[in-house]
Amino acid sequence: MARVVAFIPDLLFGSNVVGALGAAGHVVELVSDPHSAEPGDVLVVDLTADPDERLGSVAGLLGSVPSLAFYSHVEADVRDRAQAAGVDLVVPRSRMAREGPALVDRLLAARH
Repeated sequence: MARVVAFIPDLLFGSNVVGALGAAGHVVELVSDPHSAEPGDVLVVDLTADPDERLGSVAGLLGSVPSLAFYSHVEADVRDRAQAAGVDLVVPRSRMAREGPALVDRLLAARH
């Protein structure tokens, strides 16, 4: 079980992520500002809107905790920018929807 801080402004999709990760045994805090929460074991970031602003918002957290970001599959350049910024794992939103808990587990396993 991990404590996940999820910076997902889209409340509907954020609720889906919270539900899926919670069902997998993780404790999830959905935040509107990643700096308003206590650091978690994993940071999840939605890059489907305003990706540069959101990457800037989490820049100080990257590298201190494992990070997972997701983007719209039609914006592959967002993936490249997120990887360059230091996000550990960057996936399309559809993959996040299908494999969210497994992706978080993969990040946690890689840190141990």
